[in-house]
Amino acid sequence: MDQLLYASEVVVNGLMAGVMYALVALGFVLIYKASGVFNYAQGVLALFAAMTLVGIQNGQVPFAHLINAMTGAHLEGFGWTVPSLLAILLTALVMVGLAILIESLVLKHLVGQEPIILFMATIGLAYFLEGLGDIMWGANVKTLDVGLPQGLSETMESWTESLTGYGFFIDRLDIWAAIIAALLVAALVAFSQYTKQGRAMRAVADDHQAALSVGISLRFIWVMVWSIAGFVALVAGIMWGTKSGVQFSLSLIALKALPVLMLGGFTSIPGAIVGGLIIGVGEKLFEYFVGPLVGGATEAWFAYVLALLFLVFRPQGLFGEKIIERV
Repeated sequence: MDQLLYASEVVVNGLMAGVMYALVALGFVLIYKASGVFNYAQGVLALFAAMTLVGIQNGQVPFAHLINAMTGAHLEGFGWTVPSLLAILLTALVMVGLAILIESLVLKHLVGQEPIILFMATIGLAYFLEGLGDIMWGANVKTLDVGLPQGLSETMESWTESLTGYGFFIDRLDIWAAIIAALLVAALVAFSQYTKQGRAMRAVADDHQAALSVGISLRFIWVMVWSIAGFVALVAGIMWGTKSGVQFSLSLIALKALPVLMLGGFTSIPGAIVGGLIIGVGEKLFEYFVGPLVGGATEAWFAYVLALLFLVFRPQGLFGEKIIERV
């Protein structure tokens, strides 16, 4: 009985971890739905958003290290701190501005190009943004605190103990992440399915030239989608940055989003959530039951093995669209 209850706790914590993975995967889905290309830079967008948020909160001078090196000055900060909510709003504006720059300097020159060209452009963009974030805000590990509750939830522990006699240990940050992810997915699904801009976004993904021929502004759609993806990256950056600190390894969470996308499908917003939950629960249960038999550390590779099986037997994922092309 105790083993069953502990396994149940493992499942619940796996669901919470899956939500965190899904938050990153959502940004990939949005870009793919609008351009038909995998955006390699999404993980770096989350890192850049988190670094910018911390910098604004702490009143840090952007490019201070570069300015000091070039001029011999000793700039540290403006001498003030910015409230969390205002800092989040300002960071969201920065991400919108970044989306406009990306469209103006990169995407508008690639209209009608093959998806592989766009994919290579996002790889270059990822490395550029990583270097830009380093120059703007410094490479040191930063602490992010926007007021979200952290630590074990005593309420959940007492509630589960009253029901089962066994108190589940659940991080309050994970609970908030699940709530925020649910609201975000509901809003994105409604936007994609029931708005004119959402339908235009799907049209652009199908065929750039055809979308242009019916009067859809490709530049507006790309700015809009990259702005939304930037906002999603900001949310993911806040959650992951609060959980593990803002550091350059944060950009590697993009790699964990890959199996999530392969399971849920590259074109499905709900699929990103379902895929994240499957990966989160699957890796925790696999580690719990099989890990001790093979020496542990199975969480590092389980998701990729599961994704490989999906690629073999159902490459479009659980919710992805099956594409049939005439050859």
